[in-house]
Amino acid sequence: MLPRPARRTRARRASRILLALAAMAALISVDVPDAAARPPLGVTAQALPGATADRVGALFSGGLDGGHFCTAAVVRSDDRDVIATAAHCLGEPDTTFFAPGYRDGEAPYGVWKVTGVHVARGWTDGENPDDDIAFATVAPVDGGRSGAVEDLVGGFPVAALQPADATVTVIGYPGTDEIPLRCSNTTALFSDTQRRIDCPDLSGGTSGSPWLVDGALAGVLGGHEGGGTVPEVSYSAVMGDQAVELYREASDAG
Repeated sequence: MLPRPARRTRARRASRILLALAAMAALISVDVPDAAARPPLGVTAQALPGATADRVGALFSGGLDGGHFCTAAVVRSDDRDVIATAAHCLGEPDTTFFAPGYRDGEAPYGVWKVTGVHVARGWTDGENPDDDIAFATVAPVDGGRSGAVEDLVGGFPVAALQPADATVTVIGYPGTDEIPLRCSNTTALFSDTQRRIDCPDLSGGTSGSPWLVDGALAGVLGGHEGGGTVPEVSYSAVMGDQAVELYREASDAG
């Protein structure tokens, strides 16, 4: 009579293991787009709604009616209120607003005003393209909305000093489009302080777009030539120690 309970015990254990593996697989799959749905390297396509694209938003002048002119992304911070963009996108912070997940004229996660800007002295003193990375704090402007932007959409971790040939995903809003575009490709160092990527159709408005390596922010579209003078080639200042220090200042500002 003993073997039967033993078999039932083994069956129950096997069932528990299968359930645990299924749960683990579900957790791992969270926030990771279906690989089959991704366009090939070097091809630009619409960014599908989801955890990754919803952390990216358009920057507007004076509100949604003012038109969007740059892109920004939510990054992780202690007070959950920090976005990253290009320094040249924050020339008029008092009238700059952020709409994460913006699509087709709608701001599903509300509109957020810029409350503080953190840029390097090299940018404020001489607009050095190597310092064209900025972090800003934001607060809601929607009536009745409370909490922090990261609570709604999550935030990208910040990862500096990536390898020269890192594969980067760029997500951004061309000024004439109401839906974000996405492109991934292998990058190369244009110089010791600038990284380049070949992706078509990343035209004006994509400045400030996050450059993501394995889901972490490794730069923003900007730097050399303001990010590039042709839609097929874009640049980012290499994110080094100074940019990380700006990020820490913004994170601690709240």
